[in-house]
Amino acid sequence: MHGAHDFLKALAMVLCVATVTSVLFQRLRQPIVLGYIIAGLIIGPHVPIPLVADPAIVHTLSELGVILLMFSLGLEFSLRKLFQVGPTAGVTAVIQCSLMIWLGFVVGRAFGWTTLESFFTGAIIAISSTTIIAKAFDEQGIKGKLREIVVGVLIVEDLIAILLMATLTAVSSGAGLSAGQLTVTIGRLALFLVGLVVIGLLLIPRVVRAVHRLDRPETLLVTSMGICFAIALLAQEFGYSVALGAFLAGSLVAESGKEKDVEHLVQPVRDVFASIFFVSVGMMIDPALVAQHWVAVAVLTVVVILGKLVGVALGVFLTGNGTRTAVQSGLSLAQIGEFSFIIAALGLSLNATGQFLYPVAVAVSAITTLTTPFLIRAAGPVANFVDRKLPKPLQTFAALYGSWVEGLRAAPPQKTTGARMRRMLRLLLLDAAMLAALVIGTSVFLERLTTTVENRGGLGASVARLLVIGLASALAVPFLVGIVRMARGLGMLLAELALPPGAEGKLDRAAAPRRALVVTLQLGSLLLVGVPLVALTQPFIPGFQGAAVLLVQLIVLAVGFWRSATNLQGHVRAGSQVIVSVLASQSHVKDEEQHGEQLKTLHAILPGLGEPTPVRLEATSRAVGRSLAELNLRGMTGATVLAIQRGEGGAVVPTAQEVLREGDVLALAGTHEAIDAARAVLEAPREPEAAVP
Repeated sequence: MHGAHDFLKALAMVLCVATVTSVLFQRLRQPIVLGYIIAGLIIGPHVPIPLVADPAIVHTLSELGVILLMFSLGLEFSLRKLFQVGPTAGVTAVIQCSLMIWLGFVVGRAFGWTTLESFFTGAIIAISSTTIIAKAFDEQGIKGKLREIVVGVLIVEDLIAILLMATLTAVSSGAGLSAGQLTVTIGRLALFLVGLVVIGLLLIPRVVRAVHRLDRPETLLVTSMGICFAIALLAQEFGYSVALGAFLAGSLVAESGKEKDVEHLVQPVRDVFASIFFVSVGMMIDPALVAQHWVAVAVLTVVVILGKLVGVALGVFLTGNGTRTAVQSGLSLAQIGEFSFIIAALGLSLNATGQFLYPVAVAVSAITTLTTPFLIRAAGPVANFVDRKLPKPLQTFAALYGSWVEGLRAAPPQKTTGARMRRMLRLLLLDAAMLAALVIGTSVFLERLTTTVENRGGLGASVARLLVIGLASALAVPFLVGIVRMARGLGMLLAELALPPGAEGKLDRAAAPRRALVVTLQLGSLLLVGVPLVALTQPFIPGFQGAAVLLVQLIVLAVGFWRSATNLQGHVRAGSQVIVSVLASQSHVKDEEQHGEQLKTLHAILPGLGEPTPVRLEATSRAVGRSLAELNLRGMTGATVLAIQRGEGGAVVPTAQEVLREGDVLALAGTHEAIDAARAVLEAPREPEAAVP
C-alpha cells in the first residue's frame, strides 16, 4: 500500500523531469514523445542517476493515460466512421497480424527459442500501439482519411489481441484450444461489443445532451470522465482491455453531437496522464538486458518495421486506397506497444516463456516508439519515392485500381450475386478450415498414426511415416485446389460487378481492366486466407513447406498480374489517344462542363478508365509553368493525367516532363477523392513573389 507521500513524490518527479526533457526536445525540434521516454529512462531503476520514481505508482498513473488517450480518440472517431472503414481495417489487420505472427515465430525458432516462446514472440510483434500512434498523430496534426484507416486497423488489432491471449492461455496451460472453445471466445466478444454498443447508443448520447444543456462545463467534464472510466472498467471486468472500453466510450459520447465540447474539456487532463504513460515506457528500458540480447532486439525491430510496412500497405492498397495512403498507413503502424507488454507478461505468468522475452519486448517497443514520429514524417517522401520507382504499368494500375473498387462499392446490390458471393466465401473459409485441421491433426497424431500403420501393415517405421505424410498430402490437394478456385471465382464475380461485360456479340471494351481486377482480387483473397493459414499451421510443420506452397501460388498469380497490368497499359494508352482526339475536336470549347459531357460519353465507350474529369488551368494557378514530374500529381493525390487539350494546338498524351500552360484542360482519372485532391492542387493560386528591395 502506497502512502500519500510516495504518490506525491512519484508524481512530482515524473512531471518535473518530463518538463525538462520535453522542453529540451522541443528546442531541438524533435518529437516530444522522445523527451518523455528519455525522462522515464532517467527516473527508472536501471540507470545510475539518483532520481528513482516508484515504478508501481507510475504504472498505475500511466493506465489513466492510456484510458484518456483512447477516449479522446473515440471522440473524434464515431461509430459511423468505424463502420465505414470496417472492410479496410478488417482485411488489413488480418493480413498484417498473420504475417507478423509468422515472422515472429520464424525469428524465434531461428534464435533457438522454444515453440511456445516463438509463438509468443509472433503475438508480441503483431499488435501496434494505439497510444503511441494517437500521440504521434496529435503532435503532427494528422487528420482525415489516413487517421481513420489507421485507427480502424488498431481497433481490429485490439480484438485480434484478445483472441490471441485467449488462445495462448489455453495452449500454455496444456488444455489446448478446441474449435468449440474458440467459437465461444469469439461469440462472447461479439456479444459484449454488440450489447455495449446497442445499450450505449440508447443511453449515453441522451445523457450527454441532457448534461450539455445545463451549460456547466465542469459537470459535462465529470460526466464524460465518469462514462469513460465506467465503460473501461466494464470491459476489464469482462476480460478485455481498458483501451478498447475507453475507445468505445468515446465513440458513444461522440454520437451525442457534443464531442467537440467534451474533447476541449478533456484535452488538458489527457495530456498530463498521456505524458506519464510514455515516461512509464522509458522506465521499463533496462540497458543491461538490451545489451545482453541486442541481436534479438535488432532483428525484431527490423522485422516489426519492414513486416508491418509490407503487411499494412498490402491490405490498405487491396481495399481500394492509393499507393500513398497505403505506404503512409504502413509506416504509421510500424511499432509495438502496450499490448506487447501484456502478452509478454502473460507468457511469464504462465511459465511459457523465459525471463528474457519481456525485456526484449520492452526494448523493441521503446526503439520503435522512438522511430515512429520519424517514420510518420518520412511517409510522404517514401510514398513519392515508391510511386516514382514503380514500373509504368504498375503506376497506371495503381492510379485506376481505386476507381474500380469505388465502382464495386457503389454497384447496386443484387440478390443472385449476393447469394453466390456468400456461398463462395463460405466454401473458401471451409476449405481453409479443413486444410488447417488436416495439417494440425496429422502433426499432432503423426506418431500414433505411424505406429498404427506400422503394426497393421507390417511396414518399417520410416516407410509408415512417409505413407502417413503422403496420404495427408494427397488429402490436402483438393482443399488447396478449392481455395484457389474459390478465390478466382470470387474475383471474377466482384470484377464483373465493378466492370460489367458488354452485350453478347459486342466488343468487350472492359476486358483488359477486368482481367487486371480479377487477378488482383484473387491475389487479395489468397492473401487474406493463405497468410493466416500459414501462420496457424507453421508451428506444426517442420521447415517452411506451408509458406513455400503459398509463395508458389503467389508467384504464379504475380506473373498473371504483370501480364494483365501490361495489357492494361496498352488499353489505357489507346483510351488516352481517343480522349486526345475528342479534346482536340473540342478545342474551341471553353466551358469545362461541355468537356465533362464529352468525357462522360467516353466513359461509357471506354470503361475501366474511371470517370475522366476535366480541369482547366487558370493563369493564377501555381501549376502553370511546372512539369507533371515537378508537381508529382499522381504521387501526391493518386490521380493520373490521361490527356491534355492545349488551345488551338490540339491535344497530347502527356509524359512526366510535360510542362503545363495557362488554359490547358487536363483529363484526370482516379477515385473521386483523388480527383478532388488533384483539382485542389491544380487550382491552388500561385504564391505572390517577394518584393525586391
